[in-house]
Amino acid sequence: MRTVKIGNRELRVPIIQGGMGVGVSLGNLAGHVAKEGAMGIISSAQIGFKEKDFDKNVKEANLRALDKEIKKAKEIAHGKGMVGVNVMVALSDYAEHVKQAVKSGADAIISGAGLPMKLPELVGNAKTKIAPIVSSGKAANLILRSWDRKFKRTADFIVIEGWKAGGHLGFKKEEIAEGKCKELLDILPDVKKAIQPYVEKYNKHIPIFVAGGIYTKEDIEQALEKGADGVQIGTRFIATHECDADEAYKQYFVNAKEEDIMIVQSPVGMPGRAIKTKFMEKVAQAKQPIKKCYRCISSCNIVDAPYCITKALIDAVEGRVDDGLVFAGANGARINKIVSVKELIEELTGGEK
Repeated sequence: MRTVKIGNRELRVPIIQGGMGVGVSLGNLAGHVAKEGAMGIISSAQIGFKEKDFDKNVKEANLRALDKEIKKAKEIAHGKGMVGVNVMVALSDYAEHVKQAVKSGADAIISGAGLPMKLPELVGNAKTKIAPIVSSGKAANLILRSWDRKFKRTADFIVIEGWKAGGHLGFKKEEIAEGKCKELLDILPDVKKAIQPYVEKYNKHIPIFVAGGIYTKEDIEQALEKGADGVQIGTRFIATHECDADEAYKQYFVNAKEEDIMIVQSPVGMPGRAIKTKFMEKVAQAKQPIKKCYRCISSCNIVDAPYCITKALIDAVEGRVDDGLVFAGANGARINKIVSVKELIEELTGGEK
């Protein structure tokens, strides 16, 4: 399989391991993915939940943990691949998370769940590569036009996320339910066209990675044949020994059936794809009591929120899966065993690295 150049960096494996919060993709997973020549991604979302002072000092705990996890991943990677951070625009402390990731030596920052209009300003002159997550050519054009006008800079790479992705989705719930979303590889030409003016203006190649529903080596090859430079895969990396989530969380995917995958409404204000749990069945019936606000999402209104997403994600990742929220891609139920990161990447590339 081809290598991918991102500025002065190179990935021997054209795969980005998708950022998965809370606590699913931390330093251990990201480090081992990078070690295999791909890009490992740490999710900064409520990353400090294991810190002793998390309940009292959420912001400080998150920044401290982010620093620890980046350094842990870099140590595991031994200079191979790239170690990046996924920072959601929707986070209350978005700017602080981006700045901390840069300070701690992240090779890249990928930003979605909103439009990352200020990302170039927050990264400044650092060597950290920047990439927006988009779901349409229109969004790509809007972001890159703004970056060009305000900061005289463009993206180092782009991630297109289609409707089959896990977690928060950049599509309307009705569009997903009615099957009206544009297919992932049909969005690719729109994004290529949208970024072309900036490819020419900045005289640089802007690699495009596609995400959402990529599951097999054949899926990757099809994406590359259609013109993508690489792919982003999240859900499959959950079922690895190196994934930072509890074993019970991983087994939930092994045991899941196709009918267990559902579209849920997140307190973030966006639809998301998840595995059905007893907790989410309760949410469908009534608003769940929120005992504490962790001010994770800037748009969250504790009065109207159907449940606390921070608590639901922490409960799940720590192994109390029935009491939590388990985000998954559309192909999550296809997982039937837990393997090592090395084995998974070898399967996805056919051993070509």
